[in-house]
Amino acid sequence: MQIWAGLGNPGPKYAGHRHNIGFMAVDAIAARHGFGPWRARFQAESAEGVIDGEKILLLKPQTYMNESGRSIAEAMRFFKLAPEDIAVFYDEIDLAPGRFRMKTGGGAAGHNGIRSMISHAGADFRRARMGVGHPGHKDMVHSYVLHDFGKAEQRDWLTPLLDACADAAPYLASRDEERFQTEVMRLAPAPKADPRKAADS
Repeated sequence: MQIWAGLGNPGPKYAGHRHNIGFMAVDAIAARHGFGPWRARFQAESAEGVIDGEKILLLKPQTYMNESGRSIAEAMRFFKLAPEDIAVFYDEIDLAPGRFRMKTGGGAAGHNGIRSMISHAGADFRRARMGVGHPGHKDMVHSYVLHDFGKAEQRDWLTPLLDACADAAPYLASRDEERFQTEVMRLAPAPKADPRKAADS
């Protein structure tokens, strides 16, 4: 069994924010692979299903981003799972919009949801890093990630990236992170350049 958690903030106010791309990813996976209904469990919305013969529990912690690790760790303890059984989908400002990279272990790189996860469950979980781009200055990061994706972003790379994560999910289920990453980027190649930077130049 595996847990795949998306990071985000609960409620309609935050639903379209860049910070909620993790929620969007697990929603896409649940829809594509016919998961059961979402229900409240482990301080999260949870849905169960099977992908490539592997039982998967999808989680959307309802603890707000900064306490995401509490919810995920609770589910880990219940099912007696190790960090390597966990995959976390989240927004990564250090990757250009639409870029996608898998990583296991490491630090939080300033991401409060990942910091919480490390605190409650250790660092050695699998990370699906979904690039949302950087606003250009660290003082702008907070308002940038807590802002809705624009229509052009949704059309040009967000929807294709979410669809690709859902389509390639069997590779993640089989724990072939490298193949999962390769397939996601094949199905949803990132824009050639960050359109904001192009506009500034």
